[in-house]
Amino acid sequence: MGDDFTIDLHVHSEASFDGKEPIELILEQASDIGLDAVVITDHDEIEASKKACEKASEYGLVGITGVEVSTKNGHLLAIGVDERPEKKQSYSETIKEIRESGGVAVVPHPFQRSRHGVRKRKIGDPDAIEIYNSWLITGYRNKIARKYAEKREIPGVAASDAHSLSTIGRAYTEISFEEENVTERDVVRELRDGEHAIHGRRAPIHKSIGHLVKAGIRKTLYFSRRVLRGF
Repeated sequence: MGDDFTIDLHVHSEASFDGKEPIELILEQASDIGLDAVVITDHDEIEASKKACEKASEYGLVGITGVEVSTKNGHLLAIGVDERPEKKQSYSETIKEIRESGGVAVVPHPFQRSRHGVRKRKIGDPDAIEIYNSWLITGYRNKIARKYAEKREIPGVAASDAHSLSTIGRAYTEISFEEENVTERDVVRELRDGEHAIHGRRAPIHKSIGHLVKAGIRKTLYFSRRVLRGF
């Protein structure tokens, strides 16, 4: 593992109501495209993320748990927690619980009310803000999020918010470490400090097409094996 640690902090599995991918395929895809870690952040569900964390090393990845929590004021990513924070609490109470659990609180897709993003007047002082979410049309909301984070010196991160294999890693965060054997705790610490996190970027179109083809083949083979095991 080099000095630059790449991580997609926001990915949904089939455990999310709007996800469809098994964790094994997510891990395999993340490894194939060169990420060092991928965080499963299902909606108010953490069990799939915990299983993925346990299996991560089999794919050459660092295991990191996460969950996208529904608060009264919008969604929050809880990264590096062992249990799901209580849902439907206030935004501030949820941040407090995440921190007390040793995790880091990240605001996903801020200001986007159609996606349950936290309103500007409620954001306050989270540990980090998603300043690049790959689900964009014009990129306008990402620009607003970046300006907001920079003005208040809140660490900015990037993530794909993937719901399918082909979009994993479309946006990601890079963190620089001096140590070689990076752990979940190291990642949580650096995300909170914000000194080494930089915004992600979309993959070049030719790479996106290649990953889309590979993802389709991989998924077909995966479910074919499941069918055969059923006989």
